[in-house]
Amino acid sequence: MRTRRGLVRAAALEIDRVGYEGARLSRICASASVSMGALTFHFPSKAALADAIGEEGRAIARALVSRVMESREPTLRTVAELTVGLTGLLEESVVARSAARLARERPEEPDRWTQVWLPGVQDLLQRAREDGRPRLTDRPEAVTALVRYLLTGAEVQIRGAGAPAAGAGAGKVADQVEEIWRLVLDGTEARGG
Repeated sequence: MRTRRGLVRAAALEIDRVGYEGARLSRICASASVSMGALTFHFPSKAALADAIGEEGRAIARALVSRVMESREPTLRTVAELTVGLTGLLEESVVARSAARLARERPEEPDRWTQVWLPGVQDLLQRAREDGRPRLTDRPEAVTALVRYLLTGAEVQIRGAGAPAAGAGAGKVADQVEEIWRLVLDGTEARGG
């Protein structure tokens, strides 16, 4: 199990750094300090290794989604909390970050990463509409697009591929996403939503 965990982590680091196509099994073996035979014993192919990363990353995200969905906050605030939490997860877990990247880079696979959190967002927005909460929920597709864009942008920012966000000082990307949500929620509440 230790070898398997080491391989998953080494592969996640490699994929986070260079992407699925750029990842080399030889570099993963070197990083995990194992032989190619040990790698192929656990994972017969690079695709199998990527599948293991995806499964582990989604499991971590599912646990976060479950915790956040139990929140007693107004539902749009819970959507914000979920977005910030997922951003923090992307910052802290290379496995989760690689799972998100793999979902985009492996077109033969459905986007299972998004399917971990998107149903929760849609459920929260539906509940908000039923409760007569903020008008922003009258356009759930716009809110889900906002969440998608924030998470994709956060992932790029975390990986260091993007330019620093305008006006962003040093700090965690999750803090920046939280500030964006604060602006959205304050604007929504100020309009009586």
